[in-house]
Amino acid sequence: APERATPEAMRSVRERGLGGLVVNVAFEEYMRSEEHWQTLIQGLHNGKEAGLIFWIYDEQGYPSGAAGGLVLEKNPQYEAQELAYDARQSSFLLRPAFEYTHAANNFYAVRRYINIMDDRAVRSFIRLTHDQYRLRLLNLQQYNIRAFFTDEPSLIAVDLGQISEPSRSKVPVVDSVDLTLPELPSVPWVYDLEERYQQRYGQQLQRERLSLFSGDKEKDRSVRRRFWSLIADLVSDRYFGALQKWCAENSIASSGHTLREESLIHHVPLEGNALKVLGRMDIPGLDMLSSDPQEVLHQGWITAALPFSAAILNDRRHVMTEVSDFDQTLSGQGPASLDKMRATAAWQTAWGVTDFTLYYDIDQRPAEEVKAYGDFIGRLNALLSDSRPCASVLLYYPIRDLWEEYRPQGEYLSLQNQSLRARKIVDSFMHLGQTLQRQQINFILVDHEWLATAVVGAKGGLRIGDLCAEALLIPAGCMIESETEKKLTVFGKRGGVLLRDDGLMPVSGADLIKVLKPNFYPEPWSGKIVLSRFQREDRQILQLTNVDDQEWQGIVNGTNIGDWMVLDPATAEITAAARDRSGCAVLRLSPWQTVLLIR
Repeated sequence: APERATPEAMRSVRERGLGGLVVNVAFEEYMRSEEHWQTLIQGLHNGKEAGLIFWIYDEQGYPSGAAGGLVLEKNPQYEAQELAYDARQSSFLLRPAFEYTHAANNFYAVRRYINIMDDRAVRSFIRLTHDQYRLRLLNLQQYNIRAFFTDEPSLIAVDLGQISEPSRSKVPVVDSVDLTLPELPSVPWVYDLEERYQQRYGQQLQRERLSLFSGDKEKDRSVRRRFWSLIADLVSDRYFGALQKWCAENSIASSGHTLREESLIHHVPLEGNALKVLGRMDIPGLDMLSSDPQEVLHQGWITAALPFSAAILNDRRHVMTEVSDFDQTLSGQGPASLDKMRATAAWQTAWGVTDFTLYYDIDQRPAEEVKAYGDFIGRLNALLSDSRPCASVLLYYPIRDLWEEYRPQGEYLSLQNQSLRARKIVDSFMHLGQTLQRQQINFILVDHEWLATAVVGAKGGLRIGDLCAEALLIPAGCMIESETEKKLTVFGKRGGVLLRDDGLMPVSGADLIKVLKPNFYPEPWSGKIVLSRFQREDRQILQLTNVDDQEWQGIVNGTNIGDWMVLDPATAEITAAARDRSGCAVLRLSPWQTVLLIR
């Protein structure tokens, strides 16, 4: 709106302690109104004068890719497709993916969606969206535009469930839904998939497609593995790779986040391989809808571990979060308090997040509270964004095994309607990640493709690029490829820690501590202390965040060497660390408090 693009409005943003804005041309008459384009340009100019930076949001609402419906308006053939299987008639059906999908069940609009595997559809999206910004703005850098933000693109051909009332009845219906269509098990499809499959594997997919839906023989698992591997590559190259290429040509960063990051089984049908597609972003991101700081102990860690790992593996440092108190607001418990907002931000910086895209309603909060929140993040980033996260433990991301096991369902997809092996893999993976998190052991996710590139050092260590790992954890039920398995055998013989969950008894925190021997840990132990290590030049930095509603007091083992300073990012206070008789730093952490220890 014009009133939000004025010099006064932009200065107000800056005065509240915010560094910039995620912006877009107005949703009304999206991409078609010259008046709205001029408002955007004026706002960018005024924002630059106020010292703000900008990111461009690439869609009218979400999910990204539709260009507000313009892509399909120009060519309906670019709509997302699915291959459905009707077991009652033993027949296959190729049809649009719309009914029962995320396109028909989200909080923005019931609207048909593009096929992100279709290179023609993605080119149209870029031409109608990204190219229009470049055409209107001429030089993106002159307006301090740093990145484009893509929001929850996916392959769509899966039932994620309906949003609840009263929200559901408030969602605008752009395209009508035909619920008389049978809901059938489906997999995503694209116009040249048969050709691509035959080129890569020398097999005709038409003859093997039943294995995508059923079958427990090795032949069936092999077909599924090949199919989803190809799907992951097409999504990575044709959508995320195309956006990254366009952004590189215009000297800005590609960013955004995927859909349902917290649910491992959904990674297969939604993008093929979440770790892979996030690797095609210059600033990979996550969506954190909850401002309950303890979310990190449950599923929050995986939402952050994915983009963090994608960044580290691709030798990048920046990670983005779209963070809000959406869950609390929806349930009537919001808005979140400043202490919980800061703790939620802090556990994410502990997981490598550097760029905070806020979806809090800042008008619900006093200006001084918003400023205090911005100062808190600014102080953390002043020290951490140019530091190197320290993690020498790898957790195997078992997407290849889930490719083999995933069975499409003609109903809401949940882990419970998948195979016993799939449930075993996911349960083990989540348990290992949660246990590592609660034992303050920093780790990175690595899939079969990254593991295949690893080199075993002469004196031990598993090297992947600049990363050198001392330990690898493999969830129960996973089968490692033979060549990689040989490499891991050498890794173990040279002193590397190779821990496989046997699936018989859950790996305990005590087991991990005994085997992995972390350098730093709180005593008395609390699983609600988030502890991460960073290195900045010759300085070691520890971040500790108490995500509990109870105070913690104790020492940090490992801090008995060197001089340590304590920094409080909420108050900007800097003090010398108190010490116990052994020389370790003594700390008292209030509920939701964060401190930095710097040696």
